[in-house]
Formats: sequence, structure tokens, C-alpha cells
Amino acid sequence: MMGLGNHKHRSCHRPRGKNLGIPELIAIALGGMVGGGIFTVLGLSVAMVGPYTPIAICIGGVLAAMAAYSYIKLGVYYRDEGATYSFYKRTYPDSHFAASLIGWWVIFGYISTLALYAYTFASYAISGFAEADNIWLRKAVAGAVLLVFTLINVWSVKGMGKIEDLMVYSKLVILVVISFVLINNSNTTLPVLFSEATDVGLLSILMVASITFVAYEGFQLVVNAVNEMEQPERNIPRAIYSAIFLAALIYVVISLGAILAIPFQDIIDNKEYALAAGANKVLGHWGTELIILGALLATSSAISGTVFGASRQMAVIASDGYFPAILKKRVGHIPVNAIIAMSCLAFVLILAGDLQEILEFGSITFLLVSLLMALANDRMRHETGSSRWLTLTSIVGLALGTVLILAYEALHQPRQLMFIIALYVILSLGSWGYSLIRQRANHHD
Repeated sequence: MMGLGNHKHRSCHRPRGKNLGIPELIAIALGGMVGGGIFTVLGLSVAMVGPYTPIAICIGGVLAAMAAYSYIKLGVYYRDEGATYSFYKRTYPDSHFAASLIGWWVIFGYISTLALYAYTFASYAISGFAEADNIWLRKAVAGAVLLVFTLINVWSVKGMGKIEDLMVYSKLVILVVISFVLINNSNTTLPVLFSEATDVGLLSILMVASITFVAYEGFQLVVNAVNEMEQPERNIPRAIYSAIFLAALIYVVISLGAILAIPFQDIIDNKEYALAAGANKVLGHWGTELIILGALLATSSAISGTVFGASRQMAVIASDGYFPAILKKRVGHIPVNAIIAMSCLAFVLILAGDLQEILEFGSITFLLVSLLMALANDRMRHETGSSRWLTLTSIVGLALGTVLILAYEALHQPRQLMFIIALYVILSLGSWGYSLIRQRANHHD
């Protein structure tokens, strides 16, 4: 989804040499996917569907694979590092509003994930202190970590890039270790848990699968590296599908370990830092510290990558006239104003909403954007060589996922739904306004 400007390197990670291989491309996607998502969705999922959480996460992975199909086809056809925004602009070249709308939605989707990662970082960072449940302290820490990564991205992108790969691989190793330690310390079995959860229906599981979609956001980053790989038609699909499978596997094993070793009530009561709170009783002090380290590494690398990548796409969209012109300004190659704007808006979202609102806004946004990509792919299916059946299946699956989240909100969280709808109204009006300005500018030219 991230288009990263008009310069050569637009990957979310540090500039690399030419000819990225499959292992590097999978690492790029996993670095973007395995961020704060799993730490955040776990508590909410267990609260809704209990022991069916791993199943819901699996279905979320299938939904992500459906979304990936269109990204892969359009990515191979257009070979444009701008990904989502560029694909839509090129598929609908005569519609200023379509280009503006997708640009606004994509950027604010990333702003919501930035807020989500920062909030999760803060929740785990203070989880061992007496003030762990102080919501304003949590928001203040989230603001502080956003400030740190804003300064790092403005002043020292290269310095951050040197440790980013280490952060990606370290967090994966820690997450796998945590998972198996939890499973090894299980105090119940799945049949027992299933027998106790008699009131969970298929609809609830599908709703949770849709809500967890945000945990898979990030596979699109492979497309941003299209000019740095050989044989994109072969490597893009292999890397993306492999990364989605590995992310789903990691998520399922973590969720399985959590529900087997940690009492549900502990996970639900402390959903912002569920793993750390529950593991303290099961694994003791060292286990909790390991989980906190894993969460901080995961969210740090995700914050860094999101700020780096999405700010450059914001600058590109501003250069096209769909965001305020001040956001396109760069110092060297660094879009300083876009970086500052993204972090400030993420902090505003943290102040205005809570964890669940941020999470569900992010999931809805990426489902909607993925649905629009599937519709664009259907329009271009003869050029991209896409299967009509697979494209239509993706459209139906992604549309159903979007409807299910909205239905859940309407039934259980109507106030939250109003907050999310209000955000979409503001975004749509803003994008429409800038599309009119751009259209008028073209007429004057």
C-alpha cells in the first residue's frame, strides 16, 4: 500500500542493493505485518470468541490472501512502487475523486495503524508498573514514542535502517519462543475449552476474523520493492503468499499458547497488554520481561516502517495536489513535513479514541481499500490475466468482511460506529474538496 516517493528506494525498510531475493522480500512483508497487530487483537478476540480465536485468525489470513491476489496481479502488471494509490490512479485515470479518495483512505489507514502500534507499545511499556491501567499515562507514553520515531526519521533514517532488520528477525524469534513456552505451560486442553464455549456462533467468529484483518496489513510492502527484484512476476506472489502463511502460523501459535496457558479472564481484563499480564502468573518474571521485549521490538519496528513508508506516500499524494502542498516539501529525500503531520495526526487519534476504536477503524479502512483494489483488478482482469472467479470471490469475501465489522459495531458499539463514520465523512469530504481543487487547476492549465 505504501508508495514512497519518486526516488529510487521506496521500500518500507532501509535502502538495499539490487536484486532482492525471496528471503529478503518475505522479511520486508513480515516486518510490516508482525507489528503491534497480534498483541492488540488477542485480548479483543478472546473476549468475543474465546477458544475459537486461532480459527478466527486463520480465517483472517484467508481474507488477507484474497486481498493479496489483486495486489499481486496489479503489482506485476503496473510494476509501480506507488502500489495502492498509483494502481487506482492508473486504473481510473479520468477520475480525480477516485485518486484523491484512495489516497486519503490509505494514508489515514496507516495513521490509524501508527496510532495502534504506539498505543500497544505504551500499554506493554508500562504494564509492569502500578499505573499500568492509567489511560492518560498510556496515551502520554504513546505520544512520546511517536515523537522519538518522528525525530529518528527526520534526522537519522540511515541509523534506524541499520538496526531494522535485526529488530524484525529478533521479534520473530522472541514471538516463537514465547509461543512454545506458553504451550509447554498449558493448564487446559482445547476440547475442554470448546466444551465450555457453547454460545459462540459462526457469525461471531467471522466478525473477529474481519476485525483481525489489520494484523495482516503490511504484505503490500513487497510491491514497493518491485524495481529492486528480479522476475517480479515470479517473486512478488511467492513472497507475499509465503509471508501471509508465516504470519498466520505465528499468530495462530501465539494465540493457541495464550488460550491454553492464560486464564481467559486475565486476557480479557488486560486486553491492552494481555500476554504480559497473563504470562506473569504462568511464566514468572523472566517470561513477562521476554514478552514485553517482544512487544516493544514488534511495535518499534512497525512504527519505524510505517512512519518511513507512509510519509513518503503522503508527500507523493501532496505533489499530485490531493493533500496540502506543504506536505510535499522534502529536506534531501526526507519528507519532513509529512513525517511530522502523520505522527501528529496519529497522536490526535490516540487522544480521541480508545484501542478498540483505533483497531476497528484500521481494519475497516484496509478492508475497504483492499475491496477497491479487487474492483480495480476486476476492471483490468484482461490486462492482468486475473481469474474472474478468484477476483469475484475476493470482492465478495472483502465486502462481507467489511459488512460484518459494521454489523458488529451497529449491534454492540453504536457510539463507536458513529465515531468511525464521522472519521470517514471527514476523510471523504477532504478528498472530494482536494479533487475539485486539482480539477480546477487542470482546467486553468
